[in-house]
Amino acid sequence: MPDTKPATEWINGRALQKVSPQRKHALAQGVFFSALHSWAVREGSGRVGTEWDFRIAPPGEVRRPLVPDVAYLSYDRVPYTSEKDADIPRVAPDVVVEVVSPGDRTADVEEKVRVYLAAGTKVVFLVNTEAQEVTVRTVGGSRLLSKAEEIEDEALPGFSMPVKALFEEPRPRNSGLGV
Repeated sequence: MPDTKPATEWINGRALQKVSPQRKHALAQGVFFSALHSWAVREGSGRVGTEWDFRIAPPGEVRRPLVPDVAYLSYDRVPYTSEKDADIPRVAPDVVVEVVSPGDRTADVEEKVRVYLAAGTKVVFLVNTEAQEVTVRTVGGSRLLSKAEEIEDEALPGFSMPVKALFEEPRPRNSGLGV
């Protein structure tokens, strides 16, 4: 695969270049990263990154590049002392966050989820900025979280974040805008 900016992923037998995110996508991605990174630092449990390049191979399948919007990789999977191995990991992240863009094909999103889970990812969070909801996918099934619920999962012990935080614009302070 060529080294491109934005990165290129291999999905459903074809190369797909990631699209630069728009505002709602960028906001949700940044908020999820910030919360997950703060949790990982507090716990001392692993690394968190955005647009992180992974080379993933489910058992019996070809290795392919995937670039999650946000990924958490525990020190259990790639130790703290293996910094070079963490640059472009050859293992699946423990946790993946994909912010679904309006132009994403459902078949492509489903294939990415399948590959992540088959390769060892514990949970995939699919963030839908239009519907303002999060789908939580594991090998055991799927559950839908509304704006009124909390994001929590056993793969992230002690992590909790309100779904609504992913969709709220920062409010101006005393800006005279009448808000």
